Amino acid sequence: MTTATVLAEEFESHRPRMFGIAYRMLGSAQEAEDAVQDAYLRWNGARREDIAQPAAWLAKIVTNLCLNRLTSARARREEYVGTWLPEPVVTSGGTLGPLESAEQRDAVSIALLVVLERLTPTERAVYVLREAFAYSHREIAAVLDTTEANCRQLYRRAGRAVAGERPRFEPGHELRQEFIESFIAAARDGDVAGLEKMLAADVTWWGDGGGKVTAARRPILGRAKVVRFLVGGMENFGALMDFSYAEVNGAPALVAHVDGTLMGIASFELSDGVVVGVRAVVNPDKLTFMERQLASR
Repeated sequence: MTTATVLAEEFESHRPRMFGIAYRMLGSAQEAEDAVQDAYLRWNGARREDIAQPAAWLAKIVTNLCLNRLTSARARREEYVGTWLPEPVVTSGGTLGPLESAEQRDAVSIALLVVLERLTPTERAVYVLREAFAYSHREIAAVLDTTEANCRQLYRRAGRAVAGERPRFEPGHELRQEFIESFIAAARDGDVAGLEKMLAADVTWWGDGGGKVTAARRPILGRAKVVRFLVGGMENFGALMDFSYAEVNGAPALVAHVDGTLMGIASFELSDGVVVGVRAVVNPDKLTFMERQLASR
Protein backbone atom coordinates (compact mmCIF):
# COMPACT_ATOMS: atom_id res chain seq x y z
CA MET A 1 0.00 0.00 0.00
CA THR A 2 1.45 3.38 -1.04
CA THR A 3 2.03 6.28 1.34
CA ALA A 4 -0.58 8.32 -0.55
CA THR A 5 -3.16 5.59 -0.06
CA VAL A 6 -2.40 5.33 3.67
CA LEU A 7 -2.71 9.11 4.06
CA ALA A 8 -5.98 9.17 2.11
CA GLU A 9 -7.45 6.36 4.21
CA GLU A 10 -6.43 8.04 7.45
CA PHE A 11 -7.98 11.30 6.30
CA GLU A 12 -11.22 9.51 5.38
CA SER A 13 -11.45 8.07 8.88
CA HIS A 14 -11.66 11.65 10.19
CA ARG A 15 -13.96 13.00 7.48
CA PRO A 16 -17.29 12.53 9.35
CA ARG A 17 -16.10 14.58 12.33
CA MET A 18 -14.63 17.28 10.11
CA PHE A 19 -17.85 17.51 8.10
CA GLY A 20 -19.83 17.68 11.34
CA ILE A 21 -17.71 20.58 12.62
CA ALA A 22 -17.81 22.43 9.30
CA TYR A 23 -21.56 22.05 8.80
CA ARG A 24 -22.36 23.28 12.30
CA MET A 25 -20.00 26.22 11.76
CA LEU A 26 -21.29 27.21 8.32
CA GLY A 27 -24.90 26.02 8.11
CA SER A 28 -24.17 24.86 4.56
CA ALA A 29 -23.50 21.26 3.57
CA GLN A 30 -21.91 22.27 0.28
CA GLU A 31 -19.59 24.79 1.92
CA ALA A 32 -18.76 22.21 4.58
CA GLU A 33 -17.74 19.76 1.88
CA ASP A 34 -15.53 22.45 0.31
CA ALA A 35 -13.90 23.18 3.67
CA VAL A 36 -13.18 19.48 4.22
CA GLN A 37 -11.68 19.24 0.72
CA ASP A 38 -9.44 22.24 1.47
CA ALA A 39 -8.39 20.49 4.67
CA TYR A 40 -7.45 17.43 2.62
CA LEU A 41 -5.19 19.53 0.40
CA ARG A 42 -3.40 20.86 3.48
CA TRP A 43 -3.20 17.39 4.98
CA ASN A 44 -1.70 16.03 1.78
CA GLY A 45 0.90 18.77 1.63
CA ALA A 46 1.88 18.81 5.31
CA ARG A 47 5.05 17.30 6.71
CA ARG A 48 4.23 14.22 8.79
CA GLU A 49 6.57 15.33 11.57
CA ASP A 50 4.37 18.42 12.06
CA ILE A 51 1.29 16.29 12.79
CA ALA A 52 1.60 14.73 16.23
CA GLN A 53 -2.13 14.05 16.61
CA PRO A 54 -4.02 13.82 13.30
CA ALA A 55 -7.51 14.29 14.82
CA ALA A 56 -6.50 17.45 16.67
CA TRP A 57 -4.52 18.79 13.70
CA LEU A 58 -7.43 18.28 11.29
CA ALA A 59 -9.96 19.76 13.71
CA LYS A 60 -7.81 22.87 13.98
CA ILE A 61 -7.39 23.15 10.22
CA VAL A 62 -11.08 22.73 9.36
CA THR A 63 -12.24 25.04 12.18
CA ASN A 64 -9.95 27.83 11.03
CA LEU A 65 -10.94 27.32 7.40
CA CYS A 66 -14.55 27.76 8.52
CA LEU A 67 -13.72 30.90 10.50
CA ASN A 68 -12.26 32.40 7.32
CA ARG A 69 -15.33 31.39 5.31
CA LEU A 70 -17.80 32.80 7.86
CA THR A 71 -16.71 36.38 7.20
CA SER A 72 -17.62 36.26 3.50
CA ALA A 73 -20.68 34.08 4.21
CA ARG A 74 -22.12 36.71 6.55
CA ALA A 75 -21.69 39.41 3.97
CA ARG A 76 -23.63 37.30 1.43
CA ARG A 77 -26.37 36.58 3.93
CA GLU A 78 -26.91 40.28 4.58
CA GLU A 79 -27.85 40.60 0.90
CA TYR A 80 -29.93 37.41 0.85
CA VAL A 81 -33.48 37.75 -0.49
CA GLY A 82 -36.03 36.88 2.18
CA THR A 83 -35.40 34.61 5.15
CA TRP A 84 -32.06 32.78 5.29
CA LEU A 85 -32.17 29.20 6.58
CA PRO A 86 -29.42 26.56 6.72
CA GLU A 87 -29.15 23.85 4.10
CA PRO A 88 -31.13 20.80 5.23
CA VAL A 89 -29.38 17.48 5.88
CA VAL A 90 -30.98 14.05 6.30
CA THR A 91 -29.66 12.87 9.66
CA SER A 92 -31.22 9.42 10.08
CA GLY A 93 -28.15 7.85 8.43
CA GLY A 94 -25.63 9.41 10.82
CA THR A 95 -24.31 12.10 8.46
CA LEU A 96 -23.88 14.53 11.36
CA GLY A 97 -22.92 11.91 13.91
CA PRO A 98 -25.04 10.03 16.45
CA LEU A 99 -28.28 11.81 17.39
CA GLU A 100 -29.60 9.50 20.07
CA SER A 101 -30.60 12.09 22.67
CA ALA A 102 -32.85 15.14 22.47
CA GLU A 103 -29.81 17.32 23.19
CA GLN A 104 -27.89 15.85 20.27
CA ARG A 105 -30.84 16.40 17.93
CA ASP A 106 -31.30 19.95 19.17
CA ALA A 107 -27.63 20.71 18.45
CA VAL A 108 -28.09 20.19 14.68
CA SER A 109 -31.62 21.55 14.32
CA ILE A 110 -32.35 24.18 11.72
CA ALA A 111 -33.79 26.33 14.51
CA LEU A 112 -30.55 26.26 16.52
CA LEU A 113 -28.34 26.83 13.48
CA VAL A 114 -30.32 30.00 12.80
CA VAL A 115 -29.67 31.11 16.39
CA LEU A 116 -25.95 30.41 15.99
CA GLU A 117 -25.89 33.02 13.21
CA ARG A 118 -26.15 35.64 15.96
CA LEU A 119 -22.81 34.63 17.46
CA THR A 120 -19.44 35.94 16.38
CA PRO A 121 -17.44 33.39 14.36
CA THR A 122 -15.15 32.66 17.32
CA GLU A 123 -18.06 32.29 19.75
CA ARG A 124 -19.66 29.89 17.31
CA ALA A 125 -16.50 27.82 17.04
CA VAL A 126 -16.19 27.54 20.82
CA TYR A 127 -19.87 26.66 21.22
CA VAL A 128 -19.84 24.02 18.47
CA LEU A 129 -16.66 22.31 19.67
CA ARG A 130 -17.81 22.32 23.29
CA GLU A 131 -21.49 21.43 22.87
CA ALA A 132 -21.44 19.11 19.87
CA PHE A 133 -18.04 17.43 20.26
CA ALA A 134 -17.36 17.75 24.01
CA TYR A 135 -13.96 19.38 23.53
CA SER A 136 -12.36 20.64 26.74
CA HIS A 137 -11.57 24.34 27.02
CA ARG A 138 -7.88 23.42 26.83
CA GLU A 139 -8.45 21.57 23.54
CA ILE A 140 -10.51 24.45 22.12
CA ALA A 141 -7.81 26.94 23.16
CA ALA A 142 -5.28 24.90 21.17
CA VAL A 143 -7.57 24.86 18.11
CA LEU A 144 -8.12 28.63 18.23
CA ASP A 145 -4.65 29.65 19.45
CA THR A 146 -6.07 31.46 22.47
CA THR A 147 -6.20 30.98 26.23
CA GLU A 148 -8.44 28.68 28.25
CA ALA A 149 -9.76 31.69 30.13
CA ASN A 150 -10.78 33.38 26.89
CA CYS A 151 -12.48 30.17 25.69
CA ARG A 152 -14.49 29.98 28.91
CA GLN A 153 -15.58 33.59 28.49
CA LEU A 154 -16.55 33.05 24.84
CA TYR A 155 -18.48 29.90 25.79
CA ARG A 156 -20.42 31.70 28.54
CA ARG A 157 -21.26 34.54 26.15
CA ALA A 158 -22.42 32.11 23.47
CA GLY A 159 -24.43 30.13 25.99
CA ARG A 160 -26.29 33.26 27.12
CA ALA A 161 -27.14 34.12 23.52
CA VAL A 162 -28.47 30.63 22.84
CA ALA A 163 -30.25 30.10 26.17
CA GLY A 164 -34.02 29.90 25.83
CA GLU A 165 -33.79 29.62 22.05
CA ARG A 166 -33.06 25.91 21.80
CA PRO A 167 -35.91 23.93 20.22
CA ARG A 168 -37.64 21.10 22.07
CA PHE A 169 -38.37 17.78 20.38
CA GLU A 170 -40.53 15.64 22.60
CA PRO A 171 -42.03 12.68 20.69
CA GLY A 172 -40.10 9.56 19.72
CA HIS A 173 -39.35 8.69 16.09
CA GLU A 174 -42.53 6.70 15.47
CA LEU A 175 -44.79 9.38 16.93
CA ARG A 176 -42.99 12.11 14.99
CA GLN A 177 -43.47 10.25 11.72
CA GLU A 178 -47.12 9.60 12.55
CA PHE A 179 -47.60 13.29 13.33
CA ILE A 180 -46.12 14.42 10.00
CA GLU A 181 -48.19 11.92 8.05
CA SER A 182 -51.36 13.13 9.81
CA PHE A 183 -50.34 16.72 9.06
CA ILE A 184 -49.87 15.92 5.36
CA ALA A 185 -53.28 14.24 5.21
CA ALA A 186 -55.02 17.18 6.90
CA ALA A 187 -53.34 19.69 4.58
CA ARG A 188 -54.20 17.65 1.47
CA ASP A 189 -57.84 17.33 2.54
CA GLY A 190 -58.13 21.01 3.40
CA ASP A 191 -59.03 19.94 6.93
CA VAL A 192 -58.86 23.33 8.61
CA ALA A 193 -60.06 22.05 11.98
CA GLY A 194 -57.53 19.22 11.90
CA LEU A 195 -54.66 21.58 11.07
CA GLU A 196 -55.71 24.02 13.77
CA LYS A 197 -55.50 21.24 16.38
CA MET A 198 -51.91 20.51 15.32
CA LEU A 199 -50.69 24.11 15.40
CA ALA A 200 -49.96 26.29 18.41
CA ALA A 201 -51.84 29.59 18.52
CA ASP A 202 -48.57 31.51 18.07
CA VAL A 203 -47.02 29.19 15.46
CA THR A 204 -44.58 30.78 13.01
CA TRP A 205 -43.76 29.68 9.46
CA TRP A 206 -40.44 30.71 7.89
CA GLY A 207 -39.75 30.12 4.20
CA ASP A 208 -36.43 30.27 2.33
CA GLY A 209 -36.70 30.56 -1.44
CA GLY A 210 -33.62 32.74 -1.88
CA GLY A 211 -35.49 34.86 -4.43
CA LYS A 212 -35.30 31.93 -6.87
CA VAL A 213 -38.66 30.30 -6.23
CA THR A 214 -41.88 31.47 -4.63
CA ALA A 215 -41.72 31.47 -0.84
CA ALA A 216 -43.00 33.64 1.98
CA ARG A 217 -40.37 36.37 2.25
CA ARG A 218 -41.48 37.31 5.74
CA PRO A 219 -42.44 35.01 8.60
CA ILE A 220 -46.12 34.03 8.71
CA LEU A 221 -47.36 34.56 12.25
CA GLY A 222 -50.26 32.85 13.99
CA ARG A 223 -52.39 29.76 13.53
CA ALA A 224 -55.06 31.29 11.28
CA LYS A 225 -52.58 32.75 8.80
CA VAL A 226 -50.45 29.59 8.66
CA VAL A 227 -53.54 27.43 8.04
CA ARG A 228 -54.68 29.78 5.28
CA PHE A 229 -51.21 29.64 3.71
CA LEU A 230 -51.12 25.84 3.85
CA VAL A 231 -54.60 25.29 2.47
CA GLY A 232 -53.98 27.77 -0.35
CA GLY A 233 -50.67 26.12 -1.21
CA MET A 234 -52.25 22.69 -1.34
CA GLU A 235 -55.06 23.92 -3.56
CA ASN A 236 -52.55 25.36 -6.03
CA PHE A 237 -49.73 22.81 -5.94
CA GLY A 238 -50.75 19.84 -3.81
CA ALA A 239 -51.92 17.66 -6.71
CA LEU A 240 -48.47 17.89 -8.32
CA MET A 241 -46.49 16.89 -5.26
CA ASP A 242 -45.54 13.65 -3.56
CA PHE A 243 -45.04 14.09 0.17
CA SER A 244 -43.06 11.91 2.54
CA TYR A 245 -41.46 11.93 5.99
CA ALA A 246 -37.77 12.25 6.80
CA GLU A 247 -35.61 13.11 9.77
CA VAL A 248 -33.94 16.36 8.75
CA ASN A 249 -31.42 18.02 11.07
CA GLY A 250 -32.63 15.78 13.86
CA ALA A 251 -36.23 16.94 13.56
CA PRO A 252 -39.38 15.60 11.88
CA ALA A 253 -39.77 17.00 8.38
CA LEU A 254 -42.13 16.93 5.43
CA VAL A 255 -40.34 16.30 2.12
CA ALA A 256 -41.91 17.33 -1.20
CA HIS A 257 -41.06 15.91 -4.63
CA VAL A 258 -42.44 16.64 -8.09
CA ASP A 259 -41.75 13.96 -10.71
CA GLY A 260 -38.89 12.63 -8.60
CA THR A 261 -37.20 16.01 -8.11
CA LEU A 262 -36.82 17.37 -4.60
CA MET A 263 -38.76 20.65 -4.40
CA GLY A 264 -38.49 21.47 -0.72
CA ILE A 265 -38.58 20.41 2.91
CA ALA A 266 -40.44 21.74 5.93
CA SER A 267 -38.85 21.08 9.32
CA PHE A 268 -41.23 21.02 12.28
CA GLU A 269 -40.52 22.25 15.79
CA LEU A 270 -42.83 20.55 18.28
CA SER A 271 -43.69 21.45 21.86
CA ASP A 272 -46.44 20.04 24.07
CA GLY A 273 -47.78 18.00 21.17
CA VAL A 274 -48.29 20.87 18.73
CA VAL A 275 -46.26 22.67 16.07
CA VAL A 276 -44.70 25.90 17.34
CA GLY A 277 -42.49 26.57 14.32
CA VAL A 278 -42.01 25.44 10.73
CA ARG A 279 -38.93 26.23 8.67
CA ALA A 280 -39.34 25.49 4.97
CA VAL A 281 -36.41 25.42 2.54
CA VAL A 282 -37.35 25.57 -1.15
CA ASN A 283 -34.32 27.36 -2.58
CA PRO A 284 -33.08 24.78 -5.13
CA ASP A 285 -29.44 25.68 -4.48
CA LYS A 286 -29.85 24.54 -0.88
CA LEU A 287 -31.41 21.20 -1.76
CA THR A 288 -28.55 19.74 -3.82
CA PHE A 289 -26.82 17.95 -0.94
CA MET A 290 -30.02 16.51 0.48
CA GLU A 291 -31.16 15.36 -2.95
CA ARG A 292 -27.91 13.40 -3.28
CA GLN A 293 -28.54 11.88 0.13
CA LEU A 294 -32.06 10.79 -0.77
CA ALA A 295 -30.93 9.37 -4.13
CA SER A 296 -28.34 7.16 -2.44
CA ARG A 297 -30.79 5.61 0.05
